[in-house]
Amino acid sequence: MEYRSLGRTGVLVSPLCLGAMNFGGPANEEDSLAILNRALEAGVNFIDTANVYTGGESERIVGKFLTEGGKRARVVLATKVHGRVGTSPNDAGVSRYHIIKACEDSLRRLQTDHIDLYQQHRPSLTIPQDETLRAFDDLVRSGKVRYIGSSTFPAWMVMEALAISDRYGLARFISEQSPYNVLDRRLENEMIPLCLKHGLALLPWSPLGGGILAGRYSASETFPEGSRATRMGAMFTDRISRRGKEVAVELAAMAQERGMTASQLGLLWVKDQPGVTSPIIGPRTPAHLEDALAILDKKLDDADRPLFDALVHPGNAVADFFNSNEWMKARIMR
Repeated sequence: MEYRSLGRTGVLVSPLCLGAMNFGGPANEEDSLAILNRALEAGVNFIDTANVYTGGESERIVGKFLTEGGKRARVVLATKVHGRVGTSPNDAGVSRYHIIKACEDSLRRLQTDHIDLYQQHRPSLTIPQDETLRAFDDLVRSGKVRYIGSSTFPAWMVMEALAISDRYGLARFISEQSPYNVLDRRLENEMIPLCLKHGLALLPWSPLGGGILAGRYSASETFPEGSRATRMGAMFTDRISRRGKEVAVELAAMAQERGMTASQLGLLWVKDQPGVTSPIIGPRTPAHLEDALAILDKKLDDADRPLFDALVHPGNAVADFFNSNEWMKARIMR
């Protein structure tokens, strides 16, 4: 497997990152542990979770897995802070108060003394970035965090954060985790050029459009039982568009011609896009993981790139995967 540099750090990570959002929820603990074990066996050394996933269960399960047999040293471990984890007014956000406490809680659940990549799960439009970055910097200096990153930021805020870190000598974001798939290519306008220019790792989430590109959603208005649409409600169903489902059908035909599943071809495209370090896969079952692992050593044929551009023009979108953010005002017609 060809491992990739995590931004400009020199840390090497697998070209797929195992996302743990489903662990302890749609994927029970037994299946979650099986998925973790199989991914590590296949060479995936990058695991991403968050303190809000399944009420902390995701971090707990990942921590349980990593403490067995010295696995912790073999994994680049990422988690996040920002979302609400309690009823107190200060049980959310990226104030210094919350970041320090949330980090300690994550370390406890993960059963580790350090987090390799600690990410700000969403930008804050009210808390000055210098407060947040100083808190992250203290965690880095204390040894509890190795590197810091952002998630689903506008490009201007990433650039502002880099400038603040440079001005005050603070720990610098080394990665950005954003939604990116063939249905929503808006990252190509500003974020990907920024990452390439400043050496940030790009870690796309929802590379399969939450299952849309895997053919999970047909022309019917009814949704498959257990799908994200039935679990997440409007947050996800607002991402399902008529054109998005049409693109999924066309992608499936392309994949069949190449002896692949639609999900494999869609994931391969993201993996091999310029600027991408490691797409985050979120398998709910061991079978989902096996489907993804099949593309670890594959390369996208350059001759196929114009076919994807014909499906959705570069920099454009036919589905809205930024709808969980206050800063993105544009919405895609469904």
